[in-house]
Amino acid sequence: MSRPDPVDNAYAGGITIGAAALLFVGGVLEALQGISALADDKIFVIGEDYVYSFNLTTWGWIHLILGIIGIAVAIGMAMGSDWARMAAIVIASVSIIAQFMWLPQHPWWAILIIAVDVMIIWAVSTWRLDTA
Repeated sequence: MSRPDPVDNAYAGGITIGAAALLFVGGVLEALQGISALADDKIFVIGEDYVYSFNLTTWGWIHLILGIIGIAVAIGMAMGSDWARMAAIVIASVSIIAQFMWLPQHPWWAILIIAVDVMIIWAVSTWRLDTA
């Protein structure tokens, strides 16, 4: 395995710090999205004919739990925990799947969060501590 380029590593390290912040903000927003869905907010479109049709309360709990876990992982990343790097990849991957399934309710928001999650996965997976 070749040694990574220090410039790329510094860039990925900076993005990882940003990824922790994005994961934190995304977790807060996802938790708020979950609370809004649990409160039966009228902003969400509820379709009848969708393959992944859960009721709004179920989606609320899914987003609230993902948001809380995302916040905890972001705090772990900011503190430099090794477990948080792997957990960030896992939670961002699960978030991508949940947002894909959430597309009919709020499509532009789901696409935005999917893009942020992809950036988080890239940053965390390319950053190497051995050359920092």
